[in-house]
Amino acid sequence: MSRDGDARGLEAEAAAAAEAARELREAAAALVATRAAEEDALRRRAVALDADVRRLQGSLPALDPSTVDKIEEELERARVAITDSDVASFLPSKRNGKFLKMFLGPVNVCVARKEDKLKIKDEYNNYRDRTAYKFLLFPSILLLLRWWIWDGCLPAWAVQMYQAWLLYLYTSFALRENVLIANGSDIRPWWIYHHYLAMVMALISLTWEIKGQPDCSNKQRGVQLFLRWAIMQGIAMHLQNRYQRQRLRTRIALGKAKRMDVVAGETAGVEGQLLLLYPVLFILQGFEAYVGVLLLQTALHGLASEWQVVVCGILLVVMAVGNFVNTVETLILKLRFKAKMKRAKNRQDRPHQN
Repeated sequence: MSRDGDARGLEAEAAAAAEAARELREAAAALVATRAAEEDALRRRAVALDADVRRLQGSLPALDPSTVDKIEEELERARVAITDSDVASFLPSKRNGKFLKMFLGPVNVCVARKEDKLKIKDEYNNYRDRTAYKFLLFPSILLLLRWWIWDGCLPAWAVQMYQAWLLYLYTSFALRENVLIANGSDIRPWWIYHHYLAMVMALISLTWEIKGQPDCSNKQRGVQLFLRWAIMQGIAMHLQNRYQRQRLRTRIALGKAKRMDVVAGETAGVEGQLLLLYPVLFILQGFEAYVGVLLLQTALHGLASEWQVVVCGILLVVMAVGNFVNTVETLILKLRFKAKMKRAKNRQDRPHQN
């Protein structure tokens, strides 16, 4: 009897559990349907408002220049409010670029929650900080060991290990930046292309025969100059990471930049910092072009006739010219922005004067 009673009790509990599961399934389905309908309505509103803002921004060139600044500022704040909030999750997501598809396949890398997107950005900034120290440390160690241990002649394995690290570094930069773009960050296209070119150069450098004695100093002159340029690049990265982020925080506070925007170029800092940052960048770009021209001259004079020398020389010159053009463009944009802010301040002061 006790066994029969226990069986009937368990059967009743199992039936109750099945009924509760059915009710829970129906409630969950109803909630999902309601949420889907609400999300669809919000998605239509977000897409319509985003289209209106873009249409209004496209109409600005036809207006009187004296009234454009105020309207442009309001539209920019509206754009940031849309793209830098949870509203962005209701806008059509950007497709993965060819670079991401090549490495990850057709995987959706877009993150729905804003907090998770900001974590991706913070990790990217921290990675830049860590990389700047390594960019300064590794070539410095190689040059010091060249004199202290290797008798003025770098061994091929040490240089190739460094080039392998550069290939990993620029590939990881390109991957992270493509993920950031897919999640709404604004990054200048040139800085992505720059990392693609740097990846190609590092890959080619791995196949470059590093010659030693005799006459090691002349044979490795290009490598030595490249390492010195890398040290300067590490210094410039420190300046960029420190100074540019201050300016970006200010623009975010003013509503002129999104929280997902990152520093990936020559966005300027405050006035005193410009006096240090831009000269260092221009010197770095000039030295980069000089190393590229030197490699080309080495190939032309027959000191190193490998095709890797020619290709690396061309890539360095192309990257130096591209960096210089983008730095000048950013400087011009900053000067225009300062002029626009000055005009806005003058308009605000006129009523007080009257």
